[in-house]
Amino acid sequence: MPSVPIANLKPVYADPAPCKICGTASPLYGVVDFNHSCYTPHGTRFPLLGVPVYYRRCPVCNFVFSDCFDDWTEQEFKQHIYNDLYIAVDPDYSENRPKAMARIVEQLFHKDKSSPRLLDFGGGNGFCGQLLRGLGFLSADVYDPFTPTYALRPEGKFDVVLCFETLEHLPNPMAGIASIIESTSDSDIALFSTLVQPNDFEKQGMNWWYIGPKNGHISLFSQKCLKLAWQHFGFNVASFNEDLHFAFRKIPDFARHLVNEQAARG
Repeated sequence: MPSVPIANLKPVYADPAPCKICGTASPLYGVVDFNHSCYTPHGTRFPLLGVPVYYRRCPVCNFVFSDCFDDWTEQEFKQHIYNDLYIAVDPDYSENRPKAMARIVEQLFHKDKSSPRLLDFGGGNGFCGQLLRGLGFLSADVYDPFTPTYALRPEGKFDVVLCFETLEHLPNPMAGIASIIESTSDSDIALFSTLVQPNDFEKQGMNWWYIGPKNGHISLFSQKCLKLAWQHFGFNVASFNEDLHFAFRKIPDFARHLVNEQAARG
């Protein structure tokens, strides 16, 4: 895979930096090469690029984050990460994940597909939205600033904002969550996925497979900091499992069964 010189990474200092979720002074935690990815087909790895990417971990909320990309522009992310080669580090991006996510949404809201207005926030190539409309949802818009076709945010409020595998890519997660909330009203919900740190994260540390700057995974949530982040905006968070979650202020009638299902899971 050809490499492009990496420029404008934020200088790293040994002094603690404020946690991007709770503001606590967070020391350096570990480092990986820029080419470190979540996906290693057939056990192979991308060649070391010689560009270190440092991560910090908050001692209070356990948020793991890199501030190396804080100064990057949208164009730099497109050039170095979200380019034509991205599929090599995330082969499920274009088809498999949108199909899986569309099936989940259909299972959760199949009782009334005509009611909720859906927005797929960070919807990539728009395939998930297309599938949802094919499954009978009357409204399924897409927004993704990195995809020219969907770079213009649809107007208005949405009953359900979908946000799959996006939060871990955000250099400023609080601003990202605020942007998601802009498309909701008091009685709307956000259904989102991001993998939270496992119970044995202390043992795995930087060897946890989900850490991967080559994939753009630079904000890694614990269950605690995930709830803190949304609570800052007045939202509650409930989780179906370690990857799938929903956030809400007030549960609308069409989604009340989600609370019951989550409660049933304990």
